[in-house]
Amino acid sequence: MICVDEFGPLELRPLHGASYRPHRRPQRLRATYKRPHGVRHLIAAYDVRTKQMWGQIKRRKRGQEFLAFLKALRRRHRGRLWVILDNFSPHLREDVLRWARRNNMRLCFLPTNASWLNLIECQFTPLKRAVLTCCDYPSHTAMGRAIHRYLRWRNKRKTIALSSGRH
Repeated sequence: MICVDEFGPLELRPLHGASYRPHRRPQRLRATYKRPHGVRHLIAAYDVRTKQMWGQIKRRKRGQEFLAFLKALRRRHRGRLWVILDNFSPHLREDVLRWARRNNMRLCFLPTNASWLNLIECQFTPLKRAVLTCCDYPSHTAMGRAIHRYLRWRNKRKTIALSSGRH
């Protein structure tokens, strides 16, 4: 059983967090009202049996990107694959549903407004705390590298697999 969901938008802006500051001259965050580089989205999968998580960073989160992600997921796993996901419109496209049926992939949709039932949701809080808090990445490439580095680190340590974000 694989839980799938999107995380984002991931944008290049300074994200504050707890830190020590000089008493008189605090460090200022730059203005964030312009988005010249756009945003990215992480499409992620969490394997309930092995407690492994992986993902792909995409420029958009349309049906084409989701279908490409499902194809990559299919290459990683053999046999019948049960995929838990929400009712986001790109997941419900006819070409996605048809491809999943033809490739022995069962898509199990959660009820509307019940995304908390998807086990991948509790994996995003530790990701956000580890990678996106107290940061100011210079590019989407640098942010993507940090996210993938965290996922590799996390998969080696399965002890935080069902963490609520408190360590």
